[in-house]
Parts: sequence; C-alpha cells; structure tokens
Amino acid sequence: MLDPDGVVSSWNVGAELLTGWTADEIVGQSGEQLYPAVDRDARKPEADLARVVANGHSREETWRVRRDGSEFLADVTISALLADDGSLRGYGVVLYDITNRKAAESALERNELHLRSILATVPDAMIVIDERGTILSFSAAAERLFGWSEAEVVGKNVSILMPSPDRIRHDDYVGRYISTGERRIIGIGRIVVGERRDGTDFPMELSVGEASSEGHRIFTGFIRDLTEQQRSELRLKELQSELIHVSRLSAMGTMASTLAHELNQPLTAIANYMEAGRDLLAAAGVEGEMGEMLREAVEESAKEALRAGNIVRRLRDFVSRGDVEKHIEDLNRLIDEASRLALVGAKERGVRAFFDLSPEVTHVLVDRVQIQQVLLNLIRNAIDAMTGGEVRDVTVRTSVDPRGMIRVSVVDTGPGIDPQVLPKLFEAFTSTKERGMGLGLSICRTIVEAHGGRIWAEPRTGGGTVFHFTVMGASTEEPGDGKADNSPRRR
Repeated sequence: MLDPDGVVSSWNVGAELLTGWTADEIVGQSGEQLYPAVDRDARKPEADLARVVANGHSREETWRVRRDGSEFLADVTISALLADDGSLRGYGVVLYDITNRKAAESALERNELHLRSILATVPDAMIVIDERGTILSFSAAAERLFGWSEAEVVGKNVSILMPSPDRIRHDDYVGRYISTGERRIIGIGRIVVGERRDGTDFPMELSVGEASSEGHRIFTGFIRDLTEQQRSELRLKELQSELIHVSRLSAMGTMASTLAHELNQPLTAIANYMEAGRDLLAAAGVEGEMGEMLREAVEESAKEALRAGNIVRRLRDFVSRGDVEKHIEDLNRLIDEASRLALVGAKERGVRAFFDLSPEVTHVLVDRVQIQQVLLNLIRNAIDAMTGGEVRDVTVRTSVDPRGMIRVSVVDTGPGIDPQVLPKLFEAFTSTKERGMGLGLSICRTIVEAHGGRIWAEPRTGGGTVFHFTVMGASTEEPGDGKADNSPRRR
C-alpha cells in the first residue's frame, strides 16, 4: 500500500519474495523505486497515480524493478483507497510477475504462426480433426482442393468432404478404431475418393497420423489429388498401345520390303531359266503328247514366276512409299511422353536420365506416334547397351541442325558399337543383341526418312554412342531449298 504521496506504507511477505526488499527496507520509501530508471525519468509514477485519482483504478502490463536491479514484466493494478467522506487515504497496489507466462504465450504464438505458415505453404492438403471427426484446421492447399474455406469447415464433421456411403459411415470408422485399435488407414494410407464443394468426386491418396495430448486424440490427414496422375497413367497406356500397334505395322512393312527385295531376284532367275528350258525343248524337236505337255508346263511355270515377281514388286513399291500424316507437335512434350514410357524400370537398373532441350526448339512437323516410336527404340537400345556398366547415363538432347532441320540426339555411356557393324547398323536383320531380330533400327530409318530426315550413329567422346536423327521444324521448309528457318515458331 502507498500513502496519498506515493510513499510505501504497507509491504507484505509476497512483496518481499517478489522484489527482494524487506518491509523494514522499503516502508517509508517512495514507491518510485519499483519503476525502471527510464520510467522515473519520464515521471511515469506521478502520471500513474494521477490517472488512478481520476479513474478510481488502473491496470496495465509493464516493467518493474527488483532490489538487485533486475527487471520483470508485471501485471500491475493500482486502486484508490477512499475514506467515508470520499477523501483519498492512499493506494492499493497488486503486483503479479508474468514474465514466464508472457514468454510461454509468446512461444505459443510463434508456434501457432509457424503452424499457420506450414498450413499455408504445405503442397499437399492437410486437415486436422479430433476423435469426434470435427475439423480443427484446414490448410490453404485443402481450401484449393475441396473448394471450401477454413472458416466454413472448422467445427464441422469431416464427412462433408466425402461422398456417400463413406460420409454416413465415417463416424463408425473412427469409433471402431478408438474401441478396437484396428488400423485401416491410420499410419498406413490408401487411395480413397473425396468430394469437392461442387459435388464432384476425385481420387486421392490419404495418409493419416495420430497424436494424443492430455487424454485427447487428434488425427492429421495428408491428402494428394490423384486426378492428374491417373489421367497421365491413362494417357501413357494409350500411348503405349499406339506405339505397339505402329511398331508391329512398321516391323511388318520392313520385313515385307526386305523379303520383296530378296525374293525378286530369284523369281526373275526362275522365270528366265524356265523360258530357256522351253526354247531348248523346241530346239531338241521333242514331239508328241509328252513334248506338248512339257512345253506347256514350262511355259506356265515361267508365267507364274513372272506373276509372282510382279506381286512382290508391287508389295515393295507399296511399302517404300512411306506416306505419313504430319502435324505440328510440341517436341518437348513428345520427348517427355516417349521417355516416360521408355524409362519404365530404368531406375531400378541404375540408369540416370538427363534432358538437354534447347529453348530454340519447340515445335516440329511430324507424325507424333511414329517419332515417339523412334525415340522409344533409341532410348531402350541405350539402356540395354549400358547393362553392366559402371556409369549408366542416357541423355536426350535437341538442337538446330546445320541444315536447318531439328536434330534429336540420344547419348549413352555404354561400350560403343563395333566399327565393323556400324556401316550396316540400320539395315534389316542387323543386330548387336544376342536375341535381337535386327528390325528396330531399320524401322527407325524408314520412319525418319519418310519424314524427310536422316538418322545416323557416331562414337561418343569418352565412350558410348550418340544416335542422331533429324525432322522438320514447324516453320522449316523442305530441306535443301534454301528456305530453312532456324527459329521454329512458338505456339
């Protein structure tokens, strides 16, 4: 207690413990001793008492000083003590040391701000619920994913984010886990279906963690939207189906072309020999029924041989035309789709993939599926070539060819190609693999040449092989006409 002049008139044991001054030391002294020097210089003690006289009391959180000079944060209440006639008898002062409490509150606020920053920036949606299924927090990513704001869903049951019948059964799921401890999602995770605010369903991967505090359980769910992933997987399967179909057709065409080339010469020889045999029979003067039958048989055989030759020739002409339907395609996307398919299982084999895609090269004029087949073939060959090697890196590179075409290169760090095989590498039935048919690179050459480009291989500096092929840029004219544009259009 202070007298009307602000002098200490009463000092209890609590004040001694809090400040370090005993009653004998402080009673009769000015209460200003409890104020820091800066407040005394600013005449804050007089201002505080004047405010109490005007208002009857005052309460604030401010700094006070102990006997040893240390400061502490205090909750200070000063009340005016009045006589029956209303005159001022003094002041009652109540002090609480709130330093630790304020430090704890500040730490709690920092933790809450930290949690809020996590909720605002975590890429996956994050939802916290209690054991009754009530939503406690809802991250910014969850707001974007489900279409609800945090203010709209906090305090509501999490089942509003689920389609039927899960919406109806969710509370039973939580109750069964709490009573039995049987884990079906918690700590395991699985793919489920969620429902957005507009009522649309979407697939999502749900992982749930559990925490307990003072007998209360909370569950934190991390949610990843699988819509785009499933769409990409479906697109990849469709692409794989298209590539398999084109690959079979290309293999059949290459085999037919090769057979046509190989069979045409012996069929022509057979026809010539049969016609020569017919002339020999006539010169020998073989008469009678037997002679007539022999001449007729030889003539018919010669005709059939010639007819077979014509059939094979037409087949070869049909295959060699190589007509393709070209469209403007995004080259980077084309490479991405083909490489994703070609690199399936490559990581498990220790293969690292790199992409050096020129920003100057964006669009090409190609049959998308056929060029993806070429890339698929070359990347798979590169992976197979590096089996057993210490360094297994495959790089896909794009650039502008000196001739104005767009060049795509596939580089591997394998052992390289035998120089004796290199000249006939792109011929049908030539293979560097023990069980290869030798049609893959021949098909690649057929496709690339049908696009007006060329394909070749060369050794890589430091070991390995580089396969190059060229195609026409989206704004590149026919090669060799002097109108090549080295800057493909951007769409």
